[in-house]
Amino acid sequence: MAISERWATLTRERLLWMYDRMTLIREFEERLRQLVDAGMPVGAAHYYVGEEAVAVGVCAALEPMDWIASTHRGHGHCIAKGVDVRPMMAELFGKVTGSNRGKGGSMHITDVRVGMLGVNPILGMGTTHAVGAALSAKVRRTGQVAAAFFGDGASNIGAVHEAMNLAAIWKLPVVFVCENNGYAQSTPVEYAVAVQDIADRAAGYAMPGVVVDGQDVFAVWEATDAAVRRARAGTGPSLIECKTYRYYGHYHGDDPRRYRTAEEEEVARARDCIRRFREGALTRGLLGADDLDAIDARNRALLDEAIAFAEVSPLPDPAELCTDVYVTEPSE
Repeated sequence: MAISERWATLTRERLLWMYDRMTLIREFEERLRQLVDAGMPVGAAHYYVGEEAVAVGVCAALEPMDWIASTHRGHGHCIAKGVDVRPMMAELFGKVTGSNRGKGGSMHITDVRVGMLGVNPILGMGTTHAVGAALSAKVRRTGQVAAAFFGDGASNIGAVHEAMNLAAIWKLPVVFVCENNGYAQSTPVEYAVAVQDIADRAAGYAMPGVVVDGQDVFAVWEATDAAVRRARAGTGPSLIECKTYRYYGHYHGDDPRRYRTAEEEEVARARDCIRRFREGALTRGLLGADDLDAIDARNRALLDEAIAFAEVSPLPDPAELCTDVYVTEPSE
């Protein structure tokens, strides 16, 4: 399906939502980067800048009742699924108003109320959480679908293959989404992966595997929509490989120029997913510049509010150190 046809299948409200989510992710991450550069101690921060179309394209194909399981680079997934940026920012500040009451930080943000099963710092392990959720949905016959995000580096982790194998055997409603940004920290994907495309591995688990342009939110949405329909129909999981690019280093302390060139980065930035969306929407007359500018302004104000909320929120009381950490077993 040509890109013009993909645009035509979406409502104006959905197009505005896509732009809103992509720009809110970008604004959140750029503000966070400014705070980290200014010395705010948030721990390791893995920025999602450049990859926004993947999270938004996937979540655009999901229903509110569906689940996602994330990775260490998970802020974008959270925002795309509907997690409020105010408790997210408070969590990064270690405040009690945070999504995990200040105990989890960047790599543990969770909000099951909106279907966000959790940012996961253990490489590839979000896939196992998604498989568990999908098994629950199948047993309970709820019609829910789980999407699991993982990177090109995690695609070589044993747990990912175990998760895909089990999902295929039991025909679970899972969509496996590989965000291939070209590097596992600093290791090029060509060096670490034997197949030409990671999606080629889907054949080994008797599931569909497709490669899409991860800088095109509509390509991601279209592939995910097909995979979600397949999952809800009870015919099993799918693997989607999104070719994307992170603009910054693996984490805030990583200098990507040690392993990639300025020319490579320039080529990638020229295909920026947000710029492509904006230009396409305006060229086709589907959205107006005033509409998009208003979203930009609203998201800037929302991040001002989120940072202010985090700054004035209190730190957790030391008495809460073990609250929500350990399970108290019944005495009998």
